[in-house]
Amino acid sequence: MKSIQQDLPNAYQPESSDAQQTVFPILLALSFSHLLNDTLQSLIPSIYPMVKDSFQLSFSQIGLITFTFQISASVLQPLVGHFMDKRPQPYALAIGMGFTMFGLVSLSIATSFNIVLMSVALMGVGSAIFHPEASRIAHMAAGVRHGMAQSLFQVGGNAGSSLGPLLAALILLPYGRFQVIWFSLVALAAIVILSWVGNWYKNNMQRIRKKSAGRSSGEMNLSKRKVAFSIGILLLLIFSKYIYMASLTSYFTFYLIDKFGLSIQTSQVYLFLFLFAVAAGTFIGGPVGDRIGRKYVIWISILGVAPFALMLPYMNLFWTGAISVIIGLILSSAFSAILVYAQELIPGKVGMIAGLFFGFAFGIGGIGSALLGTLADETSIEHVFYVCSFLPLIGLVTGFLPDLQKK
Repeated sequence: MKSIQQDLPNAYQPESSDAQQTVFPILLALSFSHLLNDTLQSLIPSIYPMVKDSFQLSFSQIGLITFTFQISASVLQPLVGHFMDKRPQPYALAIGMGFTMFGLVSLSIATSFNIVLMSVALMGVGSAIFHPEASRIAHMAAGVRHGMAQSLFQVGGNAGSSLGPLLAALILLPYGRFQVIWFSLVALAAIVILSWVGNWYKNNMQRIRKKSAGRSSGEMNLSKRKVAFSIGILLLLIFSKYIYMASLTSYFTFYLIDKFGLSIQTSQVYLFLFLFAVAAGTFIGGPVGDRIGRKYVIWISILGVAPFALMLPYMNLFWTGAISVIIGLILSSAFSAILVYAQELIPGKVGMIAGLFFGFAFGIGGIGSALLGTLADETSIEHVFYVCSFLPLIGLVTGFLPDLQKK
């Protein structure tokens, strides 16, 4: 590539040859670390049935566990992203994973509901550091393929989320919650990988900071009011997606147990299939958005899932499993497209935007989980899924987003 660029006239030389290249080793390391990180975090909802029985918890208290984890993650994420945009810290990712490791150890030996809450809060802090900073570094290592890079980063996380229920069914449920402590070794492995990423980041920090300045918002000819309105639309779409996702990730096992009489282990397998479908569909949104435009991907991903969501509460066991897989495949492509679209709306604030959207997603998921738990206590778990089936219809507001055109 360098030899080709040397033959180009100076007027057509890019700012930096490195700035146009996709650094796949870093993207793969970030994606794998995301897999490890989200595998560890997905252990939290996966052990809900065990924790519920051990401490005699209500659905409202189960929702409070999710709320504590996701709020501790969400509130800090925009602040972490903004700080890292201004003052990059090469080894922040490894430090964040350290918080997750301590949270795992604490969770494995928790003797009360309050210690469980403290443990998941520590893991939330680890998540608050990991997601915006890793997403920002993925953006910088992407070259010109930002959608692909975010999807590659995201697919690691979603694959990790799908592994949690499976590992819980194979290891934690048969042998007890204390076995969570062995997963601290996974966190330690992630710390080693992220330290290597930190070394690369440190050696390339000046180039990365220069590149992060990006384009000016004027290149898209959008007023500040239009940009703010578009960000609001995107956050509304995140609201729709993540409250609906909260109903499935936190309560799908309880729904299957209550409606179809499944065992805990069998219900975990169904949750794994749904989360695996989410992981499989994640990679679609970014590369397709690079080619056809992110607005169209958002249309298909959010609104396209609506008919399946509306059918789900009325299906038998077979079709419940099948439709949940379809929902996972379609819905999962949205986040990468939404995130990169937002980063194009406000260039030069990659970490802050990543923190805002990851944080809002975590926060709204936590609030939604708590509210849905309360609704389940007051009505029934089946009623929760009936109510949530209407949420994807909010995808209609995608029509108000502008088509971003570069000069």
